[in-house]
Amino acid sequence: MAGRIHLVTGGAGFIGSHIVELLLSRGGRVRVFDNFSTGRRENLAGLAGPLEVIEGDVRDRAAIVRAAAGCAFLLHQAALPSVVRSVEDPVACHEVNVGGTLNALLAARDAGAERFVFASSSSVYGDAPVLPKEEGMRPMPRSPYAASKIAGEHYCAAFSAVFGLCCVSLRYFNVFGPRQDPSSPYAAVIPKFIAGSLGGGGIVIDGDGEQSRDFTFVRNVAAANLLACEAPLRGGEVLNIACGESTTINELLRLVQEVLGVSVPARRGAPRAGDVRHSVADIRRAGEVLGYAPSVGLREGLRLTAGAHRS
Repeated sequence: MAGRIHLVTGGAGFIGSHIVELLLSRGGRVRVFDNFSTGRRENLAGLAGPLEVIEGDVRDRAAIVRAAAGCAFLLHQAALPSVVRSVEDPVACHEVNVGGTLNALLAARDAGAERFVFASSSSVYGDAPVLPKEEGMRPMPRSPYAASKIAGEHYCAAFSAVFGLCCVSLRYFNVFGPRQDPSSPYAAVIPKFIAGSLGGGGIVIDGDGEQSRDFTFVRNVAAANLLACEAPLRGGEVLNIACGESTTINELLRLVQEVLGVSVPARRGAPRAGDVRHSVADIRRAGEVLGYAPSVGLREGLRLTAGAHRS
């Protein structure tokens, strides 16, 4: 890993910055490409090591081609996140998540990169009733965001087959941890629960709260990305990255407040458009292919996340 350049698109974002931090801690050379629309410069502040930051947009093919020059690995985290946002603006979702991914793949191909790691999403499974979600299941996207991630996976498979670029798609399940912004209108549930429990404007549970998710601490995801750079792969693999455990939203709130040592009542809101009812991952294939195993569970992850919010 030392000496070879890792380009992390969206590297100033929540997940991307944790990947950057882990790469640097292991002696990697890192280049970040980010337009700072959702990423923040402070996410990279204080990180030690050979780090280069380039401001640019994945929709600008020439810019990302320049950024990728000389890179051995391209870890593509840049995206417009959020199911809700994609329903509100499907065109922007497509332009960034599909067009931007194609530009990143072309940049990696032209740079002669060894590996392309794509940040996909558990949302691709939709509301298929079978649990746990296994990679061989037929995708059933229920939102433009999910459809954009399926398109990215298919582009990765095509570039592996046609151009010999070794690509792997990692389907993230409900990632949480420090640096996740609770103030965004599209914020994920855990930072909203923490902020609301600490006096940040109340707590809202969408629907009845019995929907369930596989909450995955961000360090597990960062570690999976590094494994995906180094593991022997054929190219075109799709792998679930999660903890393999199901937690309802109601139970999650109880755990958050237990960690915080508070008790704040929640009010009920309407179910979210495009949301799925239940999601939990089968992570056996990631273990077999990458040697992946989650090192931080939900309770410990919540403790670490709450500590970051309080500091």
